[in-house]
Amino acid sequence: MVVLGHVDHGKTSLLDTIRKTKVVDKESGGITQHIGAYQTEVKGKLITFLDTPGHEAFTAIRSRGAKVADIAILVIAADEGVKPQTKEAIGIIQNENIPVIVAINKIDKESANPQKVKQELAAENILVEDWGGKVPVVEISARLNKNIDELLDMVLLVAELEDLKEDLSSPVKGVIIESHQDKRRGYIATALISKGILRVGDSIAAGTIVGKVKSMEDFLGKPLLEAMPSQPVLITGWSSTPGIGRELQSYSDKNEADKMAADNTETTPLFQMFKGSESTDDKKALKIIFKADVSSSLEAIESALGAIKSEKVICRVIGYDIGNVSESDVKMAIGSGATVVGFRVIADNLAKKIAEKEGIKIAVFDIIYELIEYIRKEMTNLVEPEVRKVFGGKIRILAVFKIDSRSQIVGGKVTSGKIIRGGLVDVMRNNAKLLSGRINQLQHNKQDVSEVKEGSECGLKFEALAGQPSWDIKEGDTLEVYEEEKIALSL
Repeated sequence: MVVLGHVDHGKTSLLDTIRKTKVVDKESGGITQHIGAYQTEVKGKLITFLDTPGHEAFTAIRSRGAKVADIAILVIAADEGVKPQTKEAIGIIQNENIPVIVAINKIDKESANPQKVKQELAAENILVEDWGGKVPVVEISARLNKNIDELLDMVLLVAELEDLKEDLSSPVKGVIIESHQDKRRGYIATALISKGILRVGDSIAAGTIVGKVKSMEDFLGKPLLEAMPSQPVLITGWSSTPGIGRELQSYSDKNEADKMAADNTETTPLFQMFKGSESTDDKKALKIIFKADVSSSLEAIESALGAIKSEKVICRVIGYDIGNVSESDVKMAIGSGATVVGFRVIADNLAKKIAEKEGIKIAVFDIIYELIEYIRKEMTNLVEPEVRKVFGGKIRILAVFKIDSRSQIVGGKVTSGKIIRGGLVDVMRNNAKLLSGRINQLQHNKQDVSEVKEGSECGLKFEALAGQPSWDIKEGDTLEVYEEEKIALSL
């Protein structure tokens, strides 16, 4: 069972209510940032739930969750309706052709409008039973624990109609849904078993990575000797970190596992499109070293970076790994001129000391959209803002009163627009620009003023900008006054 939907529509709150735990309170920013796999017992039957992140950066994680699930619950907030990630979830469900149950959440809110949600679903080719379709819908309030039993009964009913049964035949098959490295226990992976019974001591392989099951734990951290189909299980004993989404299989012995792993091809390494070369056109490059808590976090970061487009600046990933920011990461940053960015990790004390001494930036985040916004800002800062002239007005010079080496005092009439003290000026003669300067002083009727409007006469002190030719302003010249507007790069 996979739970899908838009960010903050109540997916984790629903599971929170079902499991009688407080997972929401433990999530940074109140959003789920990894696949969580949980089991609960309903009327003597175990249901495994996959809670997937709703933020747009976690597309790949959501898709992977649906691929290993038998049934999907599509959670939609009654007060917000169908949103971008709702549509994306619908696309995943339809592509994978898995049965779906719609849970319209937050019906306790005054602005709740379940009928509008059903109408919007119909536009996405999801026809609920109330509208003459076949998709079951249950209106719930996860916060108030309203109609949750009805939703669980619907899950059991759909499972019965789909004739979902355990397959205890061997060899074991499953899917890796999370992986990381633990300093104490080594390489760890969470898998969802789909077929067979996995036991401690079994030889296993996932992609090119092999292992022998050293220990197993259920979703509550309790030790297991064997894992059954549809059971999420944490496995230790890997030779390295297995790739997320890779199929897990068991083998009769290590030699067979090694042989099968050698025949497999590994998935494309992360951040390949962000490797680049030092001679990437004329673009400036923000060099980054990423550190994250688990593999899926790196995957999500890679996916989100792909949405940042610019013709002037790129993000170049110098390196990436799982674990806290270490001394070696900072030394790599020193050698490459990179910034170290961490996600749900910390920086070691020695790493922070070296970074401070060498002027290396270390930025760590617990919420992915804050990390991505930081990357956008850092990339933007590498590019000089575009400067655009904003026309102010024109003056026709009527008299010249005083001249020195760098400035002139002149009198004239504003023929269009308005003149502002401090404004930049182009001196025009016969439609050709002679030099540029700035109005340092402006007078009207012998009084200092900040601006003079069209049709009025004024006196002003003009000072040439540095590096300009020493031309004098003469009667009959035109001064075109403007301001410079800096337009920052937008990514």
